[in-house]
Amino acid sequence: MAVIADVVCVPAEGGFFVDDQAAIRAGAVHDGFGYAGAPLTPGFTAIRQAAGAVSVLIVSDSGDVAVGDCITVQYAGVGGRDPVLDPHEAIRLIGEHVTPLLRGASLDSFRALAARVEDVRVGGAPLTAAIRYGVSQALLDAVARARRRTIAEVVRDEYSTAAQLRPVPVFAQSGDDRYTAVDKMILKRVDVLPHGLINNVAEKLGPDGELLADYVAWIRDRILALRPSEDYSPRLHIDTYGTIGLAFGADVDVVADYLARLGKLADPFPLRVEHPVDMGGRDAQLEFYVRLRGALMLRSPRVELVVDEWCNTLEDVRLFSAAGAADVIHVKTPDLGGVSNTIEALLAVHDAGLLAYCGGSCNDTDVSARVCAQIAMACSADQVLARPGMGLDEGVQIVRNEMRRTAALAAVRG
Repeated sequence: MAVIADVVCVPAEGGFFVDDQAAIRAGAVHDGFGYAGAPLTPGFTAIRQAAGAVSVLIVSDSGDVAVGDCITVQYAGVGGRDPVLDPHEAIRLIGEHVTPLLRGASLDSFRALAARVEDVRVGGAPLTAAIRYGVSQALLDAVARARRRTIAEVVRDEYSTAAQLRPVPVFAQSGDDRYTAVDKMILKRVDVLPHGLINNVAEKLGPDGELLADYVAWIRDRILALRPSEDYSPRLHIDTYGTIGLAFGADVDVVADYLARLGKLADPFPLRVEHPVDMGGRDAQLEFYVRLRGALMLRSPRVELVVDEWCNTLEDVRLFSAAGAADVIHVKTPDLGGVSNTIEALLAVHDAGLLAYCGGSCNDTDVSARVCAQIAMACSADQVLARPGMGLDEGVQIVRNEMRRTAALAAVRG
């Protein structure tokens, strides 16, 4: 079996930008593509800044080179997440604490190698989620290359998922170009759409929720007008970044009434609403979501609640899943650190009888997008995010084509 000869790290670029969510929610206004004003979240030098990344190259003694990318999500430093990635500091930490650990290691078990990296402690704390994310991708790729199998086949076999290895539904995100993007998504027959980026009350939600209500109705009408055929019936999924709570307060009944209203406007298409309220901490978020899901079930069973912020780690995913605190659990891949945690989280969500969303970030790269697409297949995720970037076309084709190629190879091998 091949062994690891070396680990090489290269400064790279993320797929989009990192944004100071606290400043945006506080009312920061656009200045061209950026935002005017000073940042509020520690680690930011501007409200919007280019995303950094680190490419981790694992070189085996057979000459194969495997790749993984370290990134942080667009809204780093909030909701319990790690701060913005500093590529040069990440490279230093990998060189000091990961490279010596992996040199000479056999590429016979991804799970064993991933556990080694997860167990590393620096000053009593684990390596950042971004570092563990990128290193583990490279390890998974390296094991797959050593076995001459796809990443999906390695995950399926090591975790005994018994998955069929076929493409899963793709969820595309619009960014701020939320109208033209919907047209593109309909023409491409995207399975779940449009995300919407509803991250500001005044500009996107409306003080009484009227702007989002109008947008949902417009999406419904646009699908009915443009869809290539009547058998195209996508699911609507709107990410609201806690703005519904900012507009209506943390009143379960008021929020549930508003979400049910959105569900009626979306009909005949089912609706998912992500992160309607941010309670400022994990325990408060879990308790509120349990109550909100119960209230929403009584009003509109076709509206599904999606949890994101404050559900960042494998432990968090297991906690929210066990409590039934949402219909859909967003397994936000960069936040969980090593992709071994993503795999375990997706399986835990299914074990709890809930829907597993293999998400991620527009800051993901083409490399991490492909790895996560194969993981989603191997874990039979209910949907997977199209990424990188906010350009839509690029992310959709990268993720869809990767899944199609993987499914074809797996089918040939039986």
